[in-house]
Amino acid sequence: MLAYTLSIVAAVGVVALTALVFRLTKKGSEDAEPDGVSAGHAGSMLSALFLLVFAIAIIVPWTTADAARQNAQAESQAAIDAYWAAADLPGTAPQTVRTALRDYVTFVVRDEWPLMSDGRMDPVGAARLDAMRSRVSAVDAKTDDDKDARDAVLEHVAAIATARSQRAMDAAATPPDGLLFLTVLTGLLVVVFPYLAGARPRGLAILPLLAMAAMLGFGTYLTMDIAHAFAGPLAVGPQAFQGALQEFSRVAGGM
Repeated sequence: MLAYTLSIVAAVGVVALTALVFRLTKKGSEDAEPDGVSAGHAGSMLSALFLLVFAIAIIVPWTTADAARQNAQAESQAAIDAYWAAADLPGTAPQTVRTALRDYVTFVVRDEWPLMSDGRMDPVGAARLDAMRSRVSAVDAKTDDDKDARDAVLEHVAAIATARSQRAMDAAATPPDGLLFLTVLTGLLVVVFPYLAGARPRGLAILPLLAMAAMLGFGTYLTMDIAHAFAGPLAVGPQAFQGALQEFSRVAGGM
């Protein structure tokens, strides 16, 4: 925050110093008109700045949500792969591992997903994965085929754990510090700039200004509403995990 403040003070200081130097040297001409060079230049730059900040505020959450959606698909697919691979484990291990997988995915959909809208993860999920990994590692593999099956399941469980770690990062991800504030600030400046420049819109001339203000307000609210990958209009849902549960049922029913 200190760096932001210093950068603002420095920029304002440059303008003030330049204005003082030009006044002392009597260079240039007075420009107090609302449609003058100074007002036109400032207005265009404010509009460009708002568009830049607004684009960043939209693109960052959009890409984060898209990455989170892909990662959720990867995690659910790893669970499906582990479910299939568990069939080759010896003894009663297939039923045990498959039950653990089903319980984990059900937990994610039912209990953990609502927490992610607040940027939180339930530590119970990680504990379930650790227990599953320990359970698979403890399988008594007497033949090479059994060992290969155990290693395959462990590999898929490790993929689930990796994807889960990424999901935790996606849940905690937020736009860069100050971006939403700068979006609101530049939007307000663009709306009130004609008045700051000395213009007084009246009658029909104020209608375009009101329309612009309404659209800017809606756009600014939208940037705040989509700031989180698991909440708002772009929220990533648990459909991938629900699909995994359906696949579990299909596989179990076909055996």
